[in-house]
Amino acid sequence: MKQTTIGSMIFLLCAAAGLTGLHAQISGQDVMQNVYNRPTGANMTAGLVMTITNSRGATRERSITQYSLDAGTTEKKIMFFTEPADVRDTSFMTWSWDDGRDDDQWIYLPALKRVKRINSDSKNDSFMGSDFTYDDLGDRHPSEDTHKILREETCNGQECYVIESIPVEGTDVISKTVTWIIKDTWVGLKKEYYDSKGAIFKELTINNFEKIDGYWVITDMVMEDLGRGSSTRIEMNNVSFSISLSDSFFSERQMRMGPRR
Repeated sequence: MKQTTIGSMIFLLCAAAGLTGLHAQISGQDVMQNVYNRPTGANMTAGLVMTITNSRGATRERSITQYSLDAGTTEKKIMFFTEPADVRDTSFMTWSWDDGRDDDQWIYLPALKRVKRINSDSKNDSFMGSDFTYDDLGDRHPSEDTHKILREETCNGQECYVIESIPVEGTDVISKTVTWIIKDTWVGLKKEYYDSKGAIFKELTINNFEKIDGYWVITDMVMEDLGRGSSTRIEMNNVSFSISLSDSFFSERQMRMGPRR
């Protein structure tokens, strides 16, 4: 199984640099495979703060506890909303498959007292009223797109590959993405999403990433909807890789029960 983060995910404006000999050394597919395979540890838990800002500047804040497990052929993640009251006890689970299958995703809605499976037609829907979609919160496999290196750029002192990714199976929502990837660490700094007309409609920016217990962790990211003028920031805190988790924890039963106390 791959060893990667949420991130599916991920990615600062830069000055142009040369491209001499680049394609002979590494391909766009190689770059994105390295991002996908970036080590992140077997078990992890963290706290998340999601801040949603609408076009008028009004904000809503949500607190989340997240767990993840590399189970060999799958990476499993589960998120529990703990605050405020209107979303408390809601949970969301993703299983990402190493063989390139679409992610399996479920959401537990306490008001309905049932777990709902997210079908493929809903993957581009807003996640919990945020600017992230369900698909954004999964781990997109490199085989789902064709990847091309557009150029190299230096961003905030970091040398990056700029990668264009086009879905193998065309969609009405996203025609391509362009991602800035730091060389050697394989951490993304920015990702632009283009619609069917070739215009940027959404942008993901990584504000901070740090090395924790030997693993690169994205701790602050913002998704902006350029059309609506809204944005969603996710900050990660209290990251721990020392937790012991079993495969059975990532279940519909646990989604109903809530996080560990």
